[in-house]
Amino acid sequence: MPLRAMIFDFDGLILDTETPEFTAWQEVYAAHGATLEQQIWAQVIGTTESSWDPWLHLEGLIGYPVDRETLRAGRQARHHALIAAEVSRPGIESWLDEASDLGLAVGLASSSSREWVTTHLHRLGLLDRFAVIATGDRVRRTKPDPAVYLLALAELGVDAAEAIAVEDSANGIAAAKAAGLVCVAIPNPMTACLDLSRADLVLDSPADMTIREVARRTASGA
Repeated sequence: MPLRAMIFDFDGLILDTETPEFTAWQEVYAAHGATLEQQIWAQVIGTTESSWDPWLHLEGLIGYPVDRETLRAGRQARHHALIAAEVSRPGIESWLDEASDLGLAVGLASSSSREWVTTHLHRLGLLDRFAVIATGDRVRRTKPDPAVYLLALAELGVDAAEAIAVEDSANGIAAAKAAGLVCVAIPNPMTACLDLSRADLVLDSPADMTIREVARRTASGA
């Protein structure tokens, strides 16, 4: 089947919101003499389904409860300030341009809320690049469940065999593959150390390969 659509993840792929969030949490842990390991944090990347609780983990490390409400406000403010300094990840806009030139339908599938995604896309000047925005608050379960990808496919009006998903995390790849999609992984600094082997193709950057080349490579299984 010919390629008709591209479906992009958001957090960590279009905008690196993941490094700022981890940094903000690291600072909370450090203020209490503790360390948040990246491999432990990685389990929550790309999903809202994880049962792991960073507050409980911190309290387990230090041996006493913390004032969560006070710390939460400061952590969120720091997280948002760090994200505000971020721009779209290198090469993403070039791929969006190429997708448009190729006449592809472009969708977005994210575990985050629509408000979160659209607010940042608006700031980046990318909101109108997406014909469909499927978000975690529109489905019963988020990644690694395929629901958000199935929603994006339905609203784009294409079959899974006619689309390629672009992801950065293991949870996202699992969701895309469960939806029947070919998946290209482009990890960020937070996910580069993860096992992304379920992806059909892993690139360091969109600049490494055009969408046409990606389509040829994944179609041939090379």
